Parts: sequence; structure tokens; C-alpha cells
Amino acid sequence: MKTLFIHQNFPGQYKHIAPALAEMPGNQVLAIGQEGHLGRLRHRKVKEIGYPEPRGAGEKTHYYVRRLETAVRRGQAAARTCFDLQAKGYTPDVICCHPGWGDGLFLRDVWPDVPLLYFCEFYYNSQGGDSGFDPEFPYELNSRLATRIRNSHLLLSIETCDWGLAPTHWQHASFPKAFQDKISVIFDGVDTEVVKPNPDVAFELEDGRQLTRNDEVVTFVNRNLEPYRGYHVFMRALPEIMQRRPNAQFLIVGGREVSYGPAAPEGKTYADIYWDEVKDKVDASRVHFLGRIPYPTFLKLIQVSSLHVYLTYPFVLSWSMIEALSAGCLVLASATPPVEEVVRDGENGLLFDFFDTRQLAMRVDEALSNQDRLQPLREAARQTVLERYDLQNVCLPKQLDLVRCLAEGRRPDETPAPRPAVSAV
Repeated sequence: MKTLFIHQNFPGQYKHIAPALAEMPGNQVLAIGQEGHLGRLRHRKVKEIGYPEPRGAGEKTHYYVRRLETAVRRGQAAARTCFDLQAKGYTPDVICCHPGWGDGLFLRDVWPDVPLLYFCEFYYNSQGGDSGFDPEFPYELNSRLATRIRNSHLLLSIETCDWGLAPTHWQHASFPKAFQDKISVIFDGVDTEVVKPNPDVAFELEDGRQLTRNDEVVTFVNRNLEPYRGYHVFMRALPEIMQRRPNAQFLIVGGREVSYGPAAPEGKTYADIYWDEVKDKVDASRVHFLGRIPYPTFLKLIQVSSLHVYLTYPFVLSWSMIEALSAGCLVLASATPPVEEVVRDGENGLLFDFFDTRQLAMRVDEALSNQDRLQPLREAARQTVLERYDLQNVCLPKQLDLVRCLAEGRRPDETPAPRPAVSAV
């Protein structure tokens, strides 16, 4: 079977399934992504091909359609790369593509008969979800109208695909009902043999001090420190939390860019804006901004954590939260979708109102004061991941079956034809 993966930031969501397919006898795996974003997978059986970074929208392009123009340029670049492969005689049996940036717009025009499986991560809606959720960032009419157009390239892409894949039921439900019947719900998966509790872990701070499970450690992890992931709420709760917990150390992970939502005011970062609000009210020596850290360091961080705090708008669920559960963290999370799909208050974690900084501080205090009593929540958190989000035993087998099904020309809701057993990945 020949599988083609297309993702502007490859491997992205394909970091597990691409190598798994490549290791199976008789399979060929090829990946296409933007030049400069490739080379991180480093798998000897996965060949990667880059397309040039496309130009963005023109200065005179209407505000509403700038994302669409950028997506069209990216889709064109991806399609040209595919046409070059086609001219050399290459035709895949199935294509797995993330259409969120436009890469999937023209694939049906390159290979009309090849099954297309698209990763349906999120569909923007002008009401509900992330739009207008946070009153601190007014959702003006202009933005509401632009949101509807923002999905243009997704609609064009999904209309042509044979099947879709969404990581959570809530993200699945964000898509128009007309397409939901051809979107399966399968999470990306967590390698629970790697991401697991480690009572002997030690985390080294920049000054050389070692934190262990005997220390009181609060962790907060974002790709970037920004409002979409509740950084502003966490910062504003920090003075009261630190007053209540005079021995706690706070490890904050995240970059200073913007992944989602509006940009910070020119010349500023959200990381600095909200730290500046509270820095004179806290003991800065106990707050450790770690920036972006290597994955092995991240694992140690969540393994040493006494309490992992996670906030998000109603938006895409972060891998880091599921990984924290897998590591046996006690997780305190915002009661927002799709978090509530995973964390059940008082059963496998703790929840609080996203905007209630006082409640956040009180629940942090409660959690750190009752570590022994709440140990069953840690165990239940780990069990939740083993049962529903485990890579090798739950998610990856489902993903592989879905890819095989499409490659064989069947709809995933059809009864599969008998086939020889495949050795475990």
C-alpha cells in the first residue's frame, strides 16, 4: 500500500501513524509539507518532499478573504508538487491530508480516483465555540462575518474528500451536519508506555536546584502563552494562589508568539502583558518561565507535577492535557468543551469556571492540601487514557483500519472484507 501524507507542518497529527505504516511489509510512505518545516520525523522509511512557502494574501485583498487567498496559494503549491509526482508515475493508494491551511484544496484534481482522508480538526462558527467566548476580547460584527468566510477552504476541501477524522466528539460536532456522517472520531493517541508516572523523577531548574515529587509543584503548559489557552486567567489568579501556597513552585511552559486568536498589541507579547499585571504582587523567585522545552524535559515536568493546570477556550484540545492525565497528574482544568469530554470533576480530575480566578485559586489550594486524599483521581486519570486514548491499543489500530479501509475502496461504515492478519506495529 502506498500512502501519501500531506501536512504543511509535517508530521503534525501523523507522527505516529506515518511511521507505523512505513514499518509494515510492502508499504510505501511519502510525505509532503512546507520547506523548512520538514525533517523532524527522521524516519528512514518515510520520504519527505517540501514545497516552497507560498506568498500570503495581497495588500489590497478584502479582509474577509485573506485567509482564503493564502490557502489557495498553499493549495496550489501542494498541488504542483503532487502533479510533479504524478508525472513521474507516482499514484498513491490513499492520501491523508490536513486541509486546515489549504493543502487539500486541489488534490482531487491531481488524482481524481484516489481516496482522500482529511483530518477535520476544527470548524469555525460565528456563534458558540471560541468565537465571542471571552468578553475581554469583543467579538465585533466585522469579525463575526469574517469567521463565516474563514471556513471557505475547509468546505471546498471536505466536499471533495471521501472521509474525515476528528480527534474529539465536540470537534466533530463543530462541522456542518451535512458532513458529520463521513467523519470518524478517533483521538491522535498517547504512548502510555512513554508517558507514565515516575515517582523517582527529578526536574532541574536553571539554578541547578532539583524538584522531586516531595516538592509542591504547579505546572502550566501552552504552545504559546496566550488568552486562547487561558494564560491571562492563570496569571491573574497567581497572586492569591501564591499567598495560599507559600512553598509552591510554578513551572510555566510556552512560547511568546500567538498560535490562535488575535495578535497582541504591536511591540508586545501576551506573555509579558499579563506577567506585568501581577509581577509586583507575587514572589517572582518561585515562578519559572521555561519557554519551549524538549519533549523529554516536558515528560519530566508533568511527572514531577503536584497539580497540572489547564485552561482553554472551547477549541481544539491540547495533547499536553491528555499526556498530563497519562502521566498520572492531578489535573485542574477549565469546565469548557472539549475538556469536559475527558475530565470529570471529582472522578479523574478537577474542573472550575474558566473566568473565575477566585475559584481557580481555591481549587489549587484544595488540590495541594489534599494530595493523599485525591490520589484516586490521579489513578483514574491514568486509567481514562489507557481505556480511551492509548496509542498502541486504542487509537492507532483504529486509525490504521480507517486508512486500509479507504485504500481498499470501502466506506468505513461497511463490513470489512476478510484479510490476512497483520503483525503488530
